[in-house]
Amino acid sequence: QVQLVESGGGLVQAGGSLGLSCAALGDDFRNVAMAWFRRAPGQKPEFVATISSNGWQTSYADSVRGRFTISRDNVKKTVYLQMSSLKPEDTGVYLCAGGPSTPVESVRLYDYWGQGTQVTVSS
Repeated sequence: QVQLVESGGGLVQAGGSLGLSCAALGDDFRNVAMAWFRRAPGQKPEFVATISSNGWQTSYADSVRGRFTISRDNVKKTVYLQMSSLKPEDTGVYLCAGGPSTPVESVRLYDYWGQGTQVTVSS
């Protein structure tokens, strides 16, 4: 079992940068892939990025590739999302998720979810 708590959201101007963190409680963190999703108002969660349990494999949505970087620290049991060149369309609630043995994009394959942190990008 893994409990996840996100932090680091806020308001930023277009073109700016923001870093998110997701702290995990539980022993399974090191054994599972982790991911970030985001949810715009009234929309389903959208895949953003995923990382393998050892941190060697990453995958990104086309909309964020080259601007966002996912990473993890298994000693600190934390996964990060560094966002740069932010756009208004990046606005949403960013959700940390974990669970699958391999990094995948499907929201249905993630068992553990945080409450989310709001990111708002103003134009």
